[in-house]
Amino acid sequence: MQTNTFQQLAETARKITEAHDSGKKISLGAAYLYSIQNDGDLSLAVRFLSEGAFPPLSDKRIAMGSRTYSLCAAEFCEIDYEQVFKPCKDALGSASEAIEKLMHNIQAARSKRTPTGLSLADIEEYYNKLARLSSRADKQNILRSAWKKMTPAEINYFIRIMRGAPHIGLSRQLIISAVAEAFEKDAADIRRAHIITGSMGRTALLAKHDQLGKARFSHSHPLAFMQAAPLADNSGETSGDYVAEEKFDGLRAQVHVSGKRVRYYSRNHEDITGTFPEIAELFASRNLPDVVFDGVICVFKNNEILPSQLLRKRTKGQRQQPGLAEKYPVLFIAFDLLFHSGKLVTGKTLRERRRMLEKLSENYRLPIANQFEAVDQDHIKKLAARSLDRGNEGLILKDSSSMYYLGQRDRSWLSLKPPGSSLNTVIMYAHTERGRGNSYFSGFTLGIRVSEDNRYEEEFIPIGKAQGMVEEGQMSRLRERIDELTAERYGPTLGLIPGIVVELEFDDIQVNKRTKANYVLHRPRFSTIRWNVGPADIDTLKKVEHLYRKKINRDRLKQNKNPSFIYKYQ
Repeated sequence: MQTNTFQQLAETARKITEAHDSGKKISLGAAYLYSIQNDGDLSLAVRFLSEGAFPPLSDKRIAMGSRTYSLCAAEFCEIDYEQVFKPCKDALGSASEAIEKLMHNIQAARSKRTPTGLSLADIEEYYNKLARLSSRADKQNILRSAWKKMTPAEINYFIRIMRGAPHIGLSRQLIISAVAEAFEKDAADIRRAHIITGSMGRTALLAKHDQLGKARFSHSHPLAFMQAAPLADNSGETSGDYVAEEKFDGLRAQVHVSGKRVRYYSRNHEDITGTFPEIAELFASRNLPDVVFDGVICVFKNNEILPSQLLRKRTKGQRQQPGLAEKYPVLFIAFDLLFHSGKLVTGKTLRERRRMLEKLSENYRLPIANQFEAVDQDHIKKLAARSLDRGNEGLILKDSSSMYYLGQRDRSWLSLKPPGSSLNTVIMYAHTERGRGNSYFSGFTLGIRVSEDNRYEEEFIPIGKAQGMVEEGQMSRLRERIDELTAERYGPTLGLIPGIVVELEFDDIQVNKRTKANYVLHRPRFSTIRWNVGPADIDTLKKVEHLYRKKINRDRLKQNKNPSFIYKYQ
C-alpha cells in the first residue's frame, strides 16, 4: 500500500492556504483525503490539518515557545538571530514562514538537508519524542535531526502543526465539508459523528468505511456545549413553554462521571479537573451511574455566590498553595444532563432531562440549578432583577420541549442579560489578516490613558483586543485614517499614532497580571467610532480599576433566601 508522505501534506496545506475561495479549499482537502488509502495515514492527515500534532483532548503537549525553534533555525542556517532572523520574521509576520524562506535560500542550510520523504507516521513519532522532553537543548536536537530530512515546506508545516491547528484557512466546518465531499457523505452526519467521538480523525475513518452510524460517545472527551442566543429584551420571544434559570456568575463546565473516574472540562474543552480537586472528590464519593452534567463552577462561601474573578485565584499554577481551597471554595451547580447509564440523552426534551436530573440530585445529594416558571414578562423582569441582586449575570430562558443541541447556538435557550459597560478607548494597533492584504483588518488592540498615572511612563497602554464590526462606509473611513496614522509595521501588525477613539462595550473586567494594565476586558466589541473626540477623551486605567472594585465589592443577596439552586451538597 502506498505510503503518504509529509511532503504531500505540506504541498496540499500550501495550496489550501493560498486558495481564497472556501469551495476551492474544500475541494483541495477532499481530493487529498480521498487519495489516502491507508487508514492510519488518513487519521493522521485529518488530525494534522485540523487539530495539530495531537488530538485536542490528548494529554500530550509539546511545550515549546517560538524562541526555542527560532534560535535553533538561526543556528541551523548559520545566521545571526538578532541581525538576520528577527528582521526576516518581522517582515513576513511568521516565524515558520521565515524559517522556510531561510532554509530555501541559505546555502549552509541547504547543505545540511537531504529530504527523505518522511511519512506521516514518522512525523507523529517526532512529535511524540518532543512531547516527552523538557530540556530546550534536547528539543533542539530533535528539531535539527528532523529538519535534516525535510524540505523547507515540510519544515514550515512541521512547526505550524507542532504549535497546534496549522491555520491554513480550513476551519472545523470546512474540514467537515471536505471529509463529507471526499467520501460522499452528508456534512450534518459528519458533524454529528465528530461531536460524539470528539476526534476528527476517527470521524474520517467512519465516513470512509460507511460507519457513521456507529459513532459512539466515551467519557474520554467533552461533548460540544449548547449555547444560548442573546435576547436584548424580554418582549415577544417567550410565548412558548419557557422556564427560567439564573445565569450564575462562574465558569461553564461539563462534568463526566464514570465510577470513581471524574473529569471536568471548560467551555473550550480544556481539562480543568486538577484545578478544583474537591469537585472530583465529591462526585467520586457519590457512587453515581455513568453521567455527564452541564453546569457552572462558582465560588460559593457563606451562602453567597462570589464574583467569578475569584476563580482565577484557583488556577493550575496556584493549586498547590495552602489555604486556597478554604479561602475560595467552589461548588458545581448542574443545570442539564447529557449522558446517563450508557446513553446520550441530548435527544430528549428539556422537561424529560430535568426529571432525570432532579432524581439524581435527590438520590445523590447534588446541587442543581432551580427552575422558575416564566409566567409573564413582568414576572421575568422580577426574576432577572433578583438574579442580578445575587451578583449573577441575568437569566437563561429555556423552552421545556427543546432538545439539547450539541455545539449549536439555538433560540430555544435565550440569554437575558443587562447591557454591558463601555469605555472610550484608542486604537493602538491594527492587525491585518495574512494573505488578504492590508485592507482587511482582523482586529484591533485598544488602549486606555495612563498619561497622568505615576505608575507608567507611557500615555496609553493596551486593555484588550476586538474585531472592528462597523458598516462598510465607516470601514472605508477607518481604513483611510489608519493609513494616515500608521507609524510602524511589525509584519501584519500596524502600530498607530493615537488618534482614533472607539467606544468599546464589554461584559466584564478580569484581572490578568501578565498584561501591562493588570486587567483585560471580557468580550470587548466595537460600539461606535467617535470621530468627533480625541485622545484626551480616552478613559483612564483608574476608571477600569474603579469599575472592577465596584463589582467585586457589591452587596449580594444570600442564597438561603429563595435559593436559585437546590443545595444538597451536605
